[in-house]
Amino acid sequence: QVQLVESGGGLVQAGDSLTLSCAISGRTSSLDTKAWFRQAPGKEREFVAAINWSGRDIVYTDSVRGRFTISRDNAKNTVYLQMNRVRPEDTAVYYCALGKIAIVVQVESRYDYWGRGTQVTVSS
Repeated sequence: QVQLVESGGGLVQAGDSLTLSCAISGRTSSLDTKAWFRQAPGKEREFVAAINWSGRDIVYTDSVRGRFTISRDNAKNTVYLQMNRVRPEDTAVYYCALGKIAIVVQVESRYDYWGRGTQVTVSS
């Protein structure tokens, strides 16, 4: 059984930095894509960033490009989201996801496993 557990969320001030981690356990393929999504209050869940198995294919949503960095440690089966210069509009529950796919996609339905999420709150 594959499990994803996010950590690192919390309350920060605008302009601060925060790093989210997602530890993945269970039997997974080495050729997978890991992603972060987020859901703000009253809004639908949206794509944030994704990274493929090799780390060479990375995609960000426009609102975080240049501020957030996604990375993965295949030896630890962990994916990270480094969040710099956070803004109040980054406030959301952040979810990590794993897809049994070799390329980066932004569509939720292509991801097979999900964590329960970690809350990030950015105060102004």
